[in-house]
Amino acid sequence: MFFNVNLIANDRMCNTFTLRNEEGLSFVEESQDRMKLRTVEMAKLDLNKPLKDMNEQEKMIYYFLNCHKGMDDSKIKVMIESDGVIQMLEKRVETISDDGWKKIIEDFQKLHENEERMERQLELEEAQKQAKEAQKQANEAQKEVKELNQERILMVQMMLKNGMSISQIAKCVSKSEEEIMKWIS
Repeated sequence: MFFNVNLIANDRMCNTFTLRNEEGLSFVEESQDRMKLRTVEMAKLDLNKPLKDMNEQEKMIYYFLNCHKGMDDSKIKVMIESDGVIQMLEKRVETISDDGWKKIIEDFQKLHENEERMERQLELEEAQKQAKEAQKQANEAQKEVKELNQERILMVQMMLKNGMSISQIAKCVSKSEEEIMKWIS
């Protein structure tokens, strides 16, 4: 199975899995196990890595990702000229019609575009969730401010009832007389 994303939490591009049940019992004896799942995570390949530093798996993956470029890609050109396995693969690739190859590339590109669209959708949903949470917090803060203002008005009214003047109340709460008048009007 070829993936253009990282799924497995390790540094290996190629992993092999066998079939087991929930208790770890193998489907068949391991020595006879022909039912294996091999994964290739192409996104783990460093496309800028020099060809001379690539191992055989990396070269194959690079070839699969870029063989449609043919001799226009310098690494592909060197691989085709010097590697017998790649030469054999190149002959197989050449047997695929141009239309068939274009369809494979288009399907791969559509898959990649769909993955990007899904990622953007998830990011948008997360942003909307955060915006709702921020609005909820803002509403709660406004409610608290309103309650504090009500308490402040009650406190000023109580002070007035107890015979304090507006100027005395203003000094007590460190506000101007105009602000105090706004509170109680």
